[in-house]
Amino acid sequence: MAFEELFQTIEELVMCHSPSGDEREIDRLLLDRFAACGVEVWKDEAENVIAKIPGQNPDRAIAITGHKDEIGAIVNDIEPNGRVNIRKLGGSFPWVYGEGVVDLLGDRATIPGILSFGSRHISHESPQKALQSEVALNWEDAWIETKRSREHLDLVGVRPGTRVVVGKHRKHPFRIDDYITSYTLDNKASVAILLALAKRVKNPLMTVYLVASAKEEVGALGALYFTNRTRLDALIALEICPLAPEYPIEDGDVPVLLSQDGYGIYDEWLNARLQAAAQEAEVPLQQAVIRGFGSDGSIAMKFGHVARAACLGFPTQNTHGFEIAHLGAIDRCIQVLASYCQAV
Repeated sequence: MAFEELFQTIEELVMCHSPSGDEREIDRLLLDRFAACGVEVWKDEAENVIAKIPGQNPDRAIAITGHKDEIGAIVNDIEPNGRVNIRKLGGSFPWVYGEGVVDLLGDRATIPGILSFGSRHISHESPQKALQSEVALNWEDAWIETKRSREHLDLVGVRPGTRVVVGKHRKHPFRIDDYITSYTLDNKASVAILLALAKRVKNPLMTVYLVASAKEEVGALGALYFTNRTRLDALIALEICPLAPEYPIEDGDVPVLLSQDGYGIYDEWLNARLQAAAQEAEVPLQQAVIRGFGSDGSIAMKFGHVARAACLGFPTQNTHGFEIAHLGAIDRCIQVLASYCQAV
């Protein structure tokens, strides 16, 4: 079946929990997978996983980033009966997940809990009554039932600051023809592109850093650390691109090149080079300006860490939810970037 290897790689990445700041599980996988591609790989102090492909000109370098962290929730406090109160981590909303199993990533063990909103068969005396028709559901209205004592939670290391993510049995990607549907395609699909490039790009003209960046969902912290310490000619961020009525982006297998997002403009010279690489690879591109969005590239440019940045993405429905994207668009991002790396 077409794209089967790509689907399996994304599935493997999705099934690794990686909430912002607690990305250990996916780090172990990425270190092994990059090493198997025969490239130098390491994890830096900011917990970025970095693969390096040496270039013919060692004095010049580019970086391609795809963030490895995912959104979720963070423990706010724990009640005496073991009920856990939570707040958002990144751009998450409780109504996106619905009631169901979540995993609490304790310091010594991961335990399940049930994301809960309260009973439906209630009267006006219950504060949840307003949620049925009057107000939006917020994290302050949700909680996690663990059915464990506070002492047990303390024993396994569940505490204020513990990360919470969708339970693994709910995370398995599903395939509809050439579409992949899953939580955390943002941005596990982009990390799959990095792994594909590690296999494909050989002896580029300049050094290529493939950066699975940390803590992007809470401020692009990993990318800012890396770009502050590494001299780069350019940075290309890989991202999802939201499908919405206000954006001129069509669903399907055609990647998207951005000119601007909520943090600023991208570099037109670099965009022109990517368009030329796409033409060489015979890949069409969509172009767009979007607002409710940011990337490693635009944030690094805003802070003056890189002179040139671009953002290449794939059209995605239900962003920051149960996302849907065409595997062909993801595969075409690989083709464009492989062409670019051999040409610059």
